[in-house]
Amino acid sequence: MSRPLKAIVSVTNDLYTDNRVHKVCTFLHENGYEVLLVGRKRRSSVALSPRAYETKRMKLLFEKGAAFYAFFNLRLFFFLLFRKCDVLVSNDLDTLLANHMAKKFKRNCRLVYDSHEYFTEVPELVNRPSVQRIWLSVEKWIFPQLKDVYTVNDSIAKIYTDLYQKEIKVVRNISQQWKPEKIRSKAELDIPENVPLIILQGAGINVDRGAEEAVEAIQQIEAVLMIVGDGDVVGQLKDRVKELGLESKVRFYGRRPYLEMMQFTYHADLGLTLDKDTNPNYKFSLPNKVFDYMHARTPVVATNIIEVANVIRRNDIGVVLETFTPDSLATALREIIDDPKRLDAMKSSCAKAAEVENWENETSVLAEIYLNHG
Repeated sequence: MSRPLKAIVSVTNDLYTDNRVHKVCTFLHENGYEVLLVGRKRRSSVALSPRAYETKRMKLLFEKGAAFYAFFNLRLFFFLLFRKCDVLVSNDLDTLLANHMAKKFKRNCRLVYDSHEYFTEVPELVNRPSVQRIWLSVEKWIFPQLKDVYTVNDSIAKIYTDLYQKEIKVVRNISQQWKPEKIRSKAELDIPENVPLIILQGAGINVDRGAEEAVEAIQQIEAVLMIVGDGDVVGQLKDRVKELGLESKVRFYGRRPYLEMMQFTYHADLGLTLDKDTNPNYKFSLPNKVFDYMHARTPVVATNIIEVANVIRRNDIGVVLETFTPDSLATALREIIDDPKRLDAMKSSCAKAAEVENWENETSVLAEIYLNHG
């Protein structure tokens, strides 16, 4: 009897809310792999819930900046070097250097690269050209040597294909079919009752993702904005809410495990995804929250981002804003909330779309990469 294949999957986050990586690890585990997921342990990290596969979170001396990335990749390289495995799975450019170097010492080991975004064009790098050049040099050195690459949507796949003349497969970050054992009540979740609810969720509530405009817009409508997640601008948002006296209209719930977060999403009347077209990474993004909203039967109000707009229009599950300001957002939200028939029709469209747009259908591409490899 042949031994099971071993996969080591690596990320730079603390594993708590990265649902895409969890879904890939679960797919590998369910298809016979022994899986070890490696990330980092931050001082603020909370305990992980039990998983079907193994996890390891490395404690590091640094938590951000160049020192963190250098130290993380060094630690990860030595960690990978001394462990037997058949497949190394590198998630995003910030883990690729360590994986690439470790593979050089592992003759019979494959390296698979999962690019979650257009990494070198994220706002944090676009605004720091010297740092951006370092990451670009890493990408330009390693990417042409990669054999197995997939990313999150067609737009980013085309960019990498044009840059490196390589076949890039697409595995969209679509939600699994959501079938909760129990729906918790609004009271149990500390959600306001008898008022329309708007949700903005996710682990990346950062600059240029529309959260500031959402807070400004909520002043103009009779509704409550629930912010479920965390990110760089959450502290500023809390200050702005206090400044405007909106504590009763904007509720912060922090980061929640995925299944708990989806309970909040289920109770929301509308979900927001408001990335701005300020950089190529956001321009071509397809946030997983779009599909989370869809699967929770929560219609979507979105900015006119190519991939997001395509999903919404194709499935008729919400509204795409042609222009994005606090006023235009407030108008769109008010028009939907004041039209219950339209809202119900969008919810029905969400339910129908979820039967097709789901992770279970998306895993056929993962099967090509991990199971049908000669």
